Amino acid sequence: MGHTIGEIARALGAEAAGDLSLVIERAAEPAAAGPEALALAMDPKYADGIAKGRARAALLWAGADWQGLGLQAAVFAPRGRLAMAGLTRLMDGGPEIAVGVHPLSVIDESAVIGAGAAIGPFVTIGRGVVIGARARIASHVSVAEGAVIGADALLCQGVRIGARVRIGDRFIAQPGAVVGSDGFSFVTPEKSGVEEIRETLGERTEIRAQSWTRIHSLGAVSIGDDVELGANVCIDRGTIRDTVIGSGSKLDNLVHIGHNVQIGRDCLLCGQVGIAGSARIGDRVVMAGQCGVNDNIFVGDDVIAGGATKIFTNAPAGRVLLGYPAVKMETHVELQKALRRLPRLARRVEELEKTVTERLPDAG
Repeated sequence: MGHTIGEIARALGAEAAGDLSLVIERAAEPAAAGPEALALAMDPKYADGIAKGRARAALLWAGADWQGLGLQAAVFAPRGRLAMAGLTRLMDGGPEIAVGVHPLSVIDESAVIGAGAAIGPFVTIGRGVVIGARARIASHVSVAEGAVIGADALLCQGVRIGARVRIGDRFIAQPGAVVGSDGFSFVTPEKSGVEEIRETLGERTEIRAQSWTRIHSLGAVSIGDDVELGANVCIDRGTIRDTVIGSGSKLDNLVHIGHNVQIGRDCLLCGQVGIAGSARIGDRVVMAGQCGVNDNIFVGDDVIAGGATKIFTNAPAGRVLLGYPAVKMETHVELQKALRRLPRLARRVEELEKTVTERLPDAG
């Protein structure tokens, strides 16, 4: 279903020029754009691609000479990626799920389903569950007893929501996400080897047999509004209190959040980030792919951690971190420079040792 240039401009809050009644059916890269597509050229470096394609309209940088580019219409985007957010939101209809409950789904009679909700096939909704208005639930989703999900949620295929989980409005979970699995908590009858090396920092008095006793998770997970989870995200329930994800936070594919973790508002956690149990993460924290956070530590507000950073100790607010173990980014850069100089330094030391040895008087 198409949109006119005028509709697109209004959705983006942007200026437009030319034939505002021109209908656009899709977005495309400039060189691949046909007459029905909106060419995406928000930077002058993409202008050459417009001539290679057949687009009649484009999303352009502010002040672009759209007529000189041979276009019939244009929408202007002072901030390209922000315009992309609005455009993709307008054009993405999401999964096709009919309003109502599919006959192949199983809904407990005590569950409350909000007005306008759409529930696909093979969905299981347990006792006492509350699903908010206009929620969309794709096939093979399960929502366990006592869970509450807010309005306008989207649960994609195979999502699992555990017992007593509470989720705010406008929640999005991509396929395979699991919210409310049991925490990974085990204890030994006697002091374990792990406990011993935590105390001694590596020294072990003896190695002995040990067995693990499970600590069950009595807490749940609490998630705020406007939270998004990528594919195969796993969020463990708390041991006694809830694991918490603050409003506006976004978790990429394969992120793992351990039991009792507290994550603040508007955080961005990229693919394969792992946060160990009882860690606390402040507001607006950004962690690039494969970052790791130790258990029982605090990462302050507005911390930014580069890819594969491993945070073992408390991180103060506003710190930019990089490396293993995590250090200030500028310190990490200096360390890497020094590391690259080591082979050359070793050769110089070897030459100096040889020179000194040759000049020493014969001890005999």
